[in-house]
Amino acid sequence: MEFQNLLFEVADRVVTITINRPSALNALNNDTLTDLNKALDEVAKNDGIKGVILTGTGKAFVAGADISQMASYTPEQCRAYMGYAQQTFNRIEAIEKPFLAAVNGYALGGGNEICMACDFRYASEKAIFGQPEVNLGIMPGFGGSQRLPRLVNPGLAREIIYSGRNVTAEEALRIGLVNRVCAPEALMDEARAIMKTIASKPAHSLRYAKTSINRGLDTDLYKAIQLELELVSLCFSSPDQKEGMKAFLEKRPANFAS
Repeated sequence: MEFQNLLFEVADRVVTITINRPSALNALNNDTLTDLNKALDEVAKNDGIKGVILTGTGKAFVAGADISQMASYTPEQCRAYMGYAQQTFNRIEAIEKPFLAAVNGYALGGGNEICMACDFRYASEKAIFGQPEVNLGIMPGFGGSQRLPRLVNPGLAREIIYSGRNVTAEEALRIGLVNRVCAPEALMDEARAIMKTIASKPAHSLRYAKTSINRGLDTDLYKAIQLELELVSLCFSSPDQKEGMKAFLEKRPANFAS
């Protein structure tokens, strides 16, 4: 598979997608978004892929949108570009496989927005997060004004967005923006380790769990619990459920088919 601004590597049923545009700190232009959609097509259709690690080359995860591309945009051009990015990030959230953002450096603007679309986030101690769009005379447009308040305290999200200030990895961990902070040299090893563990679980369990969480967050508690009931019941139609419970009772490791 050929990409202009991405690296796509598969190992142990986990894909590592690396944004590879270091000369622009991995800023997201149209070509990079097109590459990312091509990669997502493969992730979605390939049953041999159980999960995804998303990271960046060099000192940036993704430094943001490509300002050199955006600077002269009309409102209509902005709508098309921002809409394309939103659609791409929505796909990350919707594909029924786990996505981990391994944030190695700057994750500003669109960089913070793409990592928030992932299921969870590990960060290097050197990672820097933020939504600095107000400093450019605009506001978040890749989903940041919606996902950030859902991940952290809404008042804190307002402060971060209104001030345009940076958030260190330590603060990101404290406020729940990331799950874990790692030494820079250990980040990818830790990301691969947790994704290898996740990839050893049955595909239908991962798929239904992600669907239950995502859809449940968009509805009231009792409707969400009913959704959970429907999805957990579907698990009992899978041979992996039979194998998992039989292995538990027999006190041996499960040998899952998917």
